[in-house]
Amino acid sequence: MPQNSDKYNIAIDVDVQYIEEQSAPGEERYVFSYTINILNKGTEAAQLISRHWIITNAEGQTQEVKGPGVVGEHPYLKPGEDFTYTSGTIIDTPVGSMQGSYQMKASDGRMFDAEIHPFTLAKPSFLH
Repeated sequence: MPQNSDKYNIAIDVDVQYIEEQSAPGEERYVFSYTINILNKGTEAAQLISRHWIITNAEGQTQEVKGPGVVGEHPYLKPGEDFTYTSGTIIDTPVGSMQGSYQMKASDGRMFDAEIHPFTLAKPSFLH
């Protein structure tokens, strides 16, 4: 019998872009887009039910974002399938981070979290 980690295995890759034309550093407005690829590496199909983000600026201030689905969708991923979407966030410092989780429901009815490891939001040339 497979281990639970084999059944419920969601891999998440993130690509971040700084959006200079929408940012206004003089007004402490730094805009980032992030493209996320969600890949079902498990043996059980699963649907993304909701998201939970923790966004932290350079001063350690956090904001939490919770809500249903991603970009208005609740992708259902069979083993080996993936879903990619792009969204964005605004922070008031040139550097910050995001992390969180997706709440997933497997086809067998089990609820589980797919962890989104911390990733950096940084204005180019700000970090060396």
